[in-house]
Amino acid sequence: MSLRWSDVDRLGAVIRLRPEESKNGQGRTVPIHGDLGDLIERRWQARLVEGEGDIPRVTDLVFHNAGEPIVDFRKAWATACVKAGLCYVVKDETGNEKQVPEKLFHDLRRTAVRDMIRAGVPERVAMDITGHKTRSVVDRYNIVNERDKREALQRRQVYSRA
Repeated sequence: MSLRWSDVDRLGAVIRLRPEESKNGQGRTVPIHGDLGDLIERRWQARLVEGEGDIPRVTDLVFHNAGEPIVDFRKAWATACVKAGLCYVVKDETGNEKQVPEKLFHDLRRTAVRDMIRAGVPERVAMDITGHKTRSVVDRYNIVNERDKREALQRRQVYSRA
């Protein structure tokens, strides 16, 4: 997937995800807000790249490698994770150590829908933002942990005392 500036409406503050670029085959818009807005603005400033004969040119790609498309996204993700220190070391089949990302890129989508629901965003809205079609997938991602259970029991106790 190559996000192009034609898909970003900075004035309307949305990104348009085309159907052919989405995992579920349905297009949608994603609002630009907060940290995402800051990131998009930095990328806007990074559109000017070196062209042929050292003549600057403006790239149409939001995320790029010196103006060229990022060819292997998984490799780019792994490199970013290693640079950010979000990796662990394993030995490959030959015994050499290599760094492996702690998180898969897809984990971000799962975390986003779970965090929105926990923040009180209606499930239908969270699903529309992340592009999940069925509630069963959201249920699978909305894993309950010990902290969730503890908070639920604390809320119940507050309710009972009231």
